[in-house]
This record gives sequence, C-alpha cells and structure tokens, in this order.
Amino acid sequence: MLLYNDFYRLDYVKEFENHFSYNLGFKKWSQTPAGGLNYLNSNNQLINRLTTSEVSLQLRYAPNEKFYQGKIYRVPIADRYPVFHLRYTAGLKGILGGEYNYHNLLGSIDKRFYLSQLGYSDVTVEGSYIAGKVPFPLLDIHRANQTYAYQLNSYNLMNFLEFVSDHYVSINIDHNFNGFFFNKVPLLKRLKLREVVSFKALYGGLRNENNPNFQSGLYQLPVYENGAQRTYALGNDPYMEGSVGVGNIFKLLRVDLVKRFNYLNNPEVSEWGIRARVKFDF
Repeated sequence: MLLYNDFYRLDYVKEFENHFSYNLGFKKWSQTPAGGLNYLNSNNQLINRLTTSEVSLQLRYAPNEKFYQGKIYRVPIADRYPVFHLRYTAGLKGILGGEYNYHNLLGSIDKRFYLSQLGYSDVTVEGSYIAGKVPFPLLDIHRANQTYAYQLNSYNLMNFLEFVSDHYVSINIDHNFNGFFFNKVPLLKRLKLREVVSFKALYGGLRNENNPNFQSGLYQLPVYENGAQRTYALGNDPYMEGSVGVGNIFKLLRVDLVKRFNYLNNPEVSEWGIRARVKFDF
C-alpha cells in the first residue's frame, strides 16, 4: 500500500523565554493512493485524489526544558518536568480545493517519573476528537509498525491501517529499571545491561456518521486482496500490547519481546514479535 503526498504549508512559530510556544499554520494537502491502496466511494467508484485545506493552532508548554542544539534541529533532554501539547485543526471546504469541513482537537502530556533505585518511567497520555463527517484517510489512523525496528510511539504489533478512530485516548508507558536487577549479577553487571518493560493501551471508537458501514457517501474501508476486512474501528475493549527487553547492549542496542494482548482474530496479525532499536544509553 502506497500513498503519495503533495502538500504546501505555511507556519508562523513564536517561542517565549518561559518555554511556551505557539504555531499558526495553513496546509494544502493532496493524497493520491497507489499500489494496493484504493480510495473507493460508496458506489464503488475509484477516487484518484483527496484534497484538503487546513488551518491549525498548536500550543506547547515545556517548563524548564533543556535540549541539545544543532544547526537545524534540537533534541529535548528528558527530565521530571511534563511537556504539554495542544493542537486544533480546522478543515476548510471550498478553499483552494479543500473537500471537507471538519475540526480536530488533539492533546498530549509527556512526563518522566523517577522511581529512585527502580529506575524511571516515560509516560505519554494522548487524546483526540474529530468533529465532522470525513472519509477514513482523514480519521486518526493509529500509528502501526510492521518492521523489525522497535518504535517507542507506535504499536509494534499492529498492522498498517488496521484501526481508525474519530475519538480516542491512549497511554504509553516505557520503564527502564536502569540495571536494578542485572547489576546484582556479577557478570551481567560488567556488561551494564538495562532491563526495560513497556505497556501501551488505546481506547477509541468510530461514530456512525464516519463509519461507511452505517453512512453512505464515505470511502469504503480498505480490504485485503482476498476481500477480507483490513481496517476496523476499535470495539468495547482497548487495544493493548506490552514488551520486555534488554537495553544498552554494546551501549547502543535495545531488543524487546513484544506481545499483543487482544484483537487476535483480525487477519494477518501476530501475537508475539521481536523488535530491536538503536539507542545510546550510558
């Protein structure tokens, strides 16, 4: 499944000394499906392109934030202070080819919790709500990962395009024991390995007005080549997965054994997986 993106955007960013910032933006975005991905309307007609025009306002507050500054980028240094992020996006129908009116509100909080000898936990809580009738490409398509690389902010045993929502809340917990167990084993202590565990949960849903199974005029949800359903709305249970792993292998590698806890009856899903990530830990 391929997607070609053609977009133009204009942003104005203002950052204050107290680490509060805002971003005013405008974006014209055209999506063209390719490969095994098709946009089909309710009459089974092929849609070649989806065009939207958006205005947005983003607010960010990161008290006492520190970061590594490069020439064209900077990397925040995680600490005990939370980072707050709020974004509002409005779709504008009829403006520069925009096809839909909608409103999208997204908020998140990131915080590191220090637990003394037990290490630390990085926790992210996120939520979003979309108001308006939109086709599935404009819904929240939850971040999936079908590679062998462990991705902190993705669901590592979720298939691409497996779940979409117009409202959701999620929590992501990544805990590093910082050698609490391994340092008690003489040989392992010399290797400076780190024990890591994670848990991710996603609870959301799709209102009937945005579900093509209940509402005409929307794009059909993607299916596999054999006709089996590929894309779903979350049910009454949240999607959940967790992992246990070892970090700081050769001071740069992290390897996790990941388990998916539910929605195992969906086609072509795996209950278990091994993922690796390059990360410098000292």
